[in-house]
Amino acid sequence: MADVPHGKPPLDWNTRVKIAVGVAEGLSYLHNVADPPIIYRDMKAANILLDEDFSPKLSDFGLAKVGPVGDRTHVSTRVMGTYGYCAPDYVVSGKLTMKSDIYSFGVLLLELITGRRIYDASRPKPEQSLLTWSRPFMHDKRKFHRLADPALRGSYPPSALNQLVVISIMCLQDQPHVRPIMADVAIGLNHVASQPYASLASMGSPAYSGSPQYSRTPSRRRGGGGGSRRVSQYAS
Repeated sequence: MADVPHGKPPLDWNTRVKIAVGVAEGLSYLHNVADPPIIYRDMKAANILLDEDFSPKLSDFGLAKVGPVGDRTHVSTRVMGTYGYCAPDYVVSGKLTMKSDIYSFGVLLLELITGRRIYDASRPKPEQSLLTWSRPFMHDKRKFHRLADPALRGSYPPSALNQLVVISIMCLQDQPHVRPIMADVAIGLNHVASQPYASLASMGSPAYSGSPQYSRTPSRRRGGGGGSRRVSQYAS
């Protein structure tokens, strides 16, 4: 999402949803299937690799931590991660939980919706921080459409956009106990993915404008792969 490859159009709506679903399922696997559970701790666009079919893969597990087990509710650790993606409760307390990953995913989802980076010094000062710029629009459902990446040129289903914005809002709640669990986020995103946007552009290249084929195998997204691109390459 950072630098569109030369000669290629921006990611279309269906591909963005496909990426969101894949990342959510990957995190859900780490949180709910892996034994012991894993907290990724470094969710950001630069760590999401895309293969030739634009299926996402989580990469760089250098900051990952084994999650709390038994009666433990959190893992106490030195605050590490990437500016803008870290949950505020984790930054303040150093208490790492699964909900820390969910906040970071909310930021990533907002990047996919808007086509903006979490921080972009090239923009006017009021727009440099994605979270600061987007907040007024996220507080008013009538303004959700203003969050859509202009590069989409309106080629997205408004109801699906609203659903993605709501999911992002839920993930970005300041209080961790209010944020959803990753499995529920994946279910919500799969619901959106089950209603792909159809347009004349869908007759073009499936990598950019066609309806994607959704993978249901999150365990395959835990590592990188040859020929992969990073999600951050597609932010404007």
